[in-house]
Amino acid sequence: MKAVEREERGTAAAARLLAAFLMLALAFLSSPPAGLAAPAAAAAEEEDEEDTGAVTVADPLEHPFNRDMYVLNDFLVLYVLEPAARLEKALVPVELRTAFRNVLRNLRFPVRFANSLLQAKWDKAANEFASFFLNTTVGFLGIAEVATAAFPGLRQSPEDMGQTLAVWGWQESAYLMLPFFGPSTLRDLLGRVPDLVLDPLFFMNDPTLSFGLRGIEAVNDTSFRIGDYEAIQRAALDPYIAIRNGYIQNRTKLISE
Repeated sequence: MKAVEREERGTAAAARLLAAFLMLALAFLSSPPAGLAAPAAAAAEEEDEEDTGAVTVADPLEHPFNRDMYVLNDFLVLYVLEPAARLEKALVPVELRTAFRNVLRNLRFPVRFANSLLQAKWDKAANEFASFFLNTTVGFLGIAEVATAAFPGLRQSPEDMGQTLAVWGWQESAYLMLPFFGPSTLRDLLGRVPDLVLDPLFFMNDPTLSFGLRGIEAVNDTSFRIGDYEAIQRAALDPYIAIRNGYIQNRTKLISE
């Protein structure tokens, strides 16, 4: 009997580990490469890094680490994330998918508000607070995005600690392609730590539930932009460089705003 119990416990533990890995694999695209890369049309014009000259970033780990991690993430996007997103899009009405996205974005108000203050972006901090208040009260805990509908100027700003560190002076940083988490830089990676502490999902007692929600969020967000990632791959001669350049361009734009 004890041997059977041990075997059952081992099987259950293995199942939980596998479930956690799959959730992590889905959660890595909280900020998917497809959403961060340059538009497919722009990527098509990027023949290579030397020809464009538009983006300069140190990439000391390009060979072999970053490119190997790109291959891993590419597999996860194409064969885990997007199939799950297509299934969700087919089964779940757009109204429910939008409501779920709104709630989680509203919950992450502390991250955006704190970083707006730390960057002395007072207007954005005020807009964040007003938006959070309206969406939480009138919008039923953020289910409805009423703030922007009523006041177009009250838009949520995707501020984070990576941008804050850049505003404080850490402008240039080495590029990283992280396993599961996608494109980043050393600066943005370190910035994830305080942002994580400010994220309400971090304080959930059940890590499986926390990872699960992040995984569902990644699938849900991808359901709104199915096909974007493949479009970049088709348009770019080197998708790795297209995604790297797109990420750096997007981060530079966010920092300057």
